[in-house]
Amino acid sequence: MVRLLVTYMEMREPPAGEALSPPIEHAAIAQERPDATSFLSLYRAIGEPLRWDQRLRIPRADLDRFLGSPSTGFYILRLEGRAVGLCEFDRVDTTDVELTHFGLIPDAYGKRLGPFLLDNALRAVWARGASRIWLHTDEWDHPKAQDVYRRAGFSTFAQKFEEIEP
Repeated sequence: MVRLLVTYMEMREPPAGEALSPPIEHAAIAQERPDATSFLSLYRAIGEPLRWDQRLRIPRADLDRFLGSPSTGFYILRLEGRAVGLCEFDRVDTTDVELTHFGLIPDAYGKRLGPFLLDNALRAVWARGASRIWLHTDEWDHPKAQDVYRRAGFSTFAQKFEEIEP
């Protein structure tokens, strides 16, 4: 077991100001309902460097149900049609929504695409009636993750050490 510091963050109001514009021509975000194959391909491309494995351990029938659930929301960033980023939300049919996965494929880093994706996805979830959006992040996440979340409007509400399977 590995001991990781987990930080819990929340937003209690929508992002202020205008939505961020695409930093790159042909960058587009859409709410999508991916099939298991395309979802897992993007999930792996984003998550392998960050040690994401939660969705990889789900039996296929359960993953198909999860992907089709009205309580799950997916916002996918595409560059010229190629999926390069993901915001996954759970409980989008409630007012207390969890941002469960957010990230970019490594070759999309450093182009301001992450803040663009996060800002636009958060605005879409707030428009659905959220009163709070929360997440947890840990030491294995991208080194800039917490800074990106803070700039988007999140603040820390708890931190604790948790034991994680390596």
